[in-house]
Amino acid sequence: MVRIRMKRMGRTHRPFYRIGAVDSREPRDGKFIEQLGWYNPIEGDKTKQVELKTDRIKFWLDQGAQPSDTVKDLLGRQNLLPGKMKSEWEAKRATDRARVAKKKADEAAAAAAAAEPEAKTDAVSAE
Repeated sequence: MVRIRMKRMGRTHRPFYRIGAVDSREPRDGKFIEQLGWYNPIEGDKTKQVELKTDRIKFWLDQGAQPSDTVKDLLGRQNLLPGKMKSEWEAKRATDRARVAKKKADEAAAAAAAAEPEAKTDAVSAE
């Protein structure tokens, strides 16, 4: 099976990734069938962070290549995922956003609950 995945390059604490089509049995940093782009997470400018060969990525997806989760996220952000894969990615992204929002709300409620008894003890000690 052909996968579209990343190969880590760069030096220590300065990651750089090449994106390519690869046989699924190859190791992470193994040989690519074809290089399809790159991703630089260190780059501050979001427009310069990713470069993809869109026509070749669409070709490999049409041939049945399966992107890794991280590559699927990058392709989804670039609007390159086909039909069903795109709807699955959007649903997962919405679920993740809801989970993060719930976690923030729970943390805010816990912080408010922790601050409330302190306010009561301050009022009691003032008397």
